[in-house]
Amino acid sequence: MSVERPDSCDLLCLDLPVAEEIRARMPQLPGLEQAAAAAKALADPTRLGVAAALAEGGELCVCDVSWVVGQAQNLVSHHLRQLRTAGLATSRREGRLVMYGLTERGRHLLETLLGTTAAEPA
Repeated sequence: MSVERPDSCDLLCLDLPVAEEIRARMPQLPGLEQAAAAAKALADPTRLGVAAALAEGGELCVCDVSWVVGQAQNLVSHHLRQLRTAGLATSRREGRLVMYGLTERGRHLLETLLGTTAAEPA
């Protein structure tokens, strides 16, 4: 009795010219690592909700985002920091407030994940 392995070839059938051409166009490891980190940042449902709130509101403080997503401010602050670290959100201080917004990259990735067009900043 043989074990069927449908996910691999039974013989080496490498089309070297095609494979080399594709390999030459592949992104380099640093770019792949950045993309993976961005995808991982939005892989959490809370962070995805926080990003969606920013997409709808444009620029919001932690208090507003916290109320919109129905989560504690310290949790939302933690998730906003992770989005910022991944390059998907920006922050700026306005007096005693810290305002957050999505970067263009964050907006595009969110649109891709949610399958809708994220609202333009207010």
